[in-house]
Amino acid sequence: MSPTTVLITGANRGLGKGLLQRFLALPNHVVVAANRDPEHPSSKALDDLPKAEGTRLVIVKIDACVEQTSHAAVLDIVVANAGVSYVWPSVADLSISDLRAHVEPNVYGVVALFQATRALLNKSTKKPMFLPMGSTAGCIENQPPISNSAYGPSKAALNWFGVRINAEEDWLNAWVLGPGFVQTDLGNSGARFFGLEEAPLSVDESCDGMMRVIATSTKERHGGKMVSYDGEILGY
Repeated sequence: MSPTTVLITGANRGLGKGLLQRFLALPNHVVVAANRDPEHPSSKALDDLPKAEGTRLVIVKIDACVEQTSHAAVLDIVVANAGVSYVWPSVADLSISDLRAHVEPNVYGVVALFQATRALLNKSTKKPMFLPMGSTAGCIENQPPISNSAYGPSKAALNWFGVRINAEEDWLNAWVLGPGFVQTDLGNSGARFFGLEEAPLSVDESCDGMMRVIATSTKERHGGKMVSYDGEILGY
């Protein structure tokens, strides 16, 4: 039986690393960690993570991930996790440079990743999935009552692409992961900005939940939707 091949961007810390660890714990997988700097100690340390029987790890530079993994000839799951959030201004106080700095990785990066991996996903015989990491910060109808005018609209645009990709590709199960408000560097910095000591949800709880949803996902059930780590379908 051919291995299941999974590509995860931003896999050296936070949610990306949490998902990476869990995929490595599954037998007969090839897990590709696509990071900005494969030579960074946090990337090199991934080699020491435990691996199930028949499972191996490949670490590549995110910009070259497709070329360097094309020898596998196929991708079954792509998790577009890499992204940024570092300021939470009102619209009146938002600088265009900050908006651009959020849109570049959170939107352009996800679209570029899909375009680069589409052909390899299309070769999968295992019901392929493209999974951008979303956030309720990007919701329109149920917009959180906080100032978040750089990160929020970037995630709203990401949600749009998740819906559109799923609609355009009838062979692909594309949906948006909803990790919750998680105790990552990004999540905790946001929590402190809004007066909390830390985000309420642990990385382990979020990643365990997302793995359960991924394992049972179908296009009919989840395609084009944002799905919370606990399985709830979230509105846009």
